[in-house]
Amino acid sequence: MQIVTIISDFGSRDHYSSLLKGSILNLNSDLNIVDITHECDTHDIRQAAYLLKAIHKTFPKGTIHVVAVNNYYDPNFEIISFEYKGNYYIGPNNGVFSLSFDSINEDDVYKVLTDEESNDLFGLIAHGVSLISQKMSITEVGPPLNNFEKKLDIQPVITNDEIRATIVHIDKFENVILNVHREFFEHIKKNRKFEIFFKYYNPITEISNVYSDVPVGEAVCLFNSAHYLEIAINMGKAASQLDLAKDETIQIRFVNS
Repeated sequence: MQIVTIISDFGSRDHYSSLLKGSILNLNSDLNIVDITHECDTHDIRQAAYLLKAIHKTFPKGTIHVVAVNNYYDPNFEIISFEYKGNYYIGPNNGVFSLSFDSINEDDVYKVLTDEESNDLFGLIAHGVSLISQKMSITEVGPPLNNFEKKLDIQPVITNDEIRATIVHIDKFENVILNVHREFFEHIKKNRKFEIFFKYYNPITEISNVYSDVPVGEAVCLFNSAHYLEIAINMGKAASQLDLAKDETIQIRFVNS
């Protein structure tokens, strides 16, 4: 059964996520829809991009990934679709996919078109999902896109002995995720010792493997399942207990032995 994942900022209070799923199933009821989350912060395409990067590799090849965050509601909004490394992606042309992947060939991105009666966000996404799920070539979903929207991601600021990272996501457990990937961290670290500073607390000087590497109630740093650096508290809530918020800066200082 064809898998369709959805990331949105619709929330769970209103009917919008059900409206999207109903529109999709109305065109093809033989689909397995997986809700990644509908609680993405409103209009936050950077957070949506992080979530998409965190999950897309865990699904089988051929999965259709829908992103419906910061959706445009003006006459010129566009829903786009493309194939990337064996999976399919559909969502608004607002820069979210440029933040998710750095090697998309713009010539392989297509605009989703449908009839006037269903020419809205839900109808366009559902139409694109329907065509792809019925094995239609991505090139037949619509015409080539004229202008692929790109956004610049917030990159860590680096010097010879420091990384200034940014908090990009706070999860349900109030674990704090930074825009520092494991490979990037190891590349900059170069076998040096380090200190991770936040607010007025003592720095963390070790990367743990699991939360329970430290006693209950103590702060811990580790790389999460998406391989991004995370600040947590064992059995606690790092964001509120450490007074950390999204978009704040975290300093990582490297020390020569």
